[in-house]
Amino acid sequence: MFKRLTVVLLAALALSACDGVDPNSPLGQRKAIFKQMLKTSEDMGGMLRGRLPFDGGKFAEGAAKLDTLAHEPWQHFPQVRDEGDSSARAEVWERQARFQDLARQLEGVTGELVGVTRNQPLDAAGLKAPMDKVEAACKACHSEFRNH
Repeated sequence: MFKRLTVVLLAALALSACDGVDPNSPLGQRKAIFKQMLKTSEDMGGMLRGRLPFDGGKFAEGAAKLDTLAHEPWQHFPQVRDEGDSSARAEVWERQARFQDLARQLEGVTGELVGVTRNQPLDAAGLKAPMDKVEAACKACHSEFRNH
């Protein structure tokens, strides 16, 4: 009986941990990158909004990480729409020029944010406007190209 219960429990845990997306597929790769971007930007925004204590060093590290991540997901959008549980709308593939333009805009504003963080010591108030630009760039792409 114990053996059967253990097998059932392990099977249930394995299924709950699996979201059905191959982590090595283009969809799995970009989902992982977008999750890292979200976590990083949430922590940075939390520092600026008082949800987390402001730490200039950690904020600057987050900006650099976000800038690196902002350049990565686009390579994982294949030429033809892939199968799977994607949040991407068909417009990603139908309007590639606009999609790529918004990707470059995000890369630009994350780069600007990194530039601002080079002026030490960092002041949370002075970081709000550049961080707002990053969040606006994310929102612009989501509004046009992501299923919510």
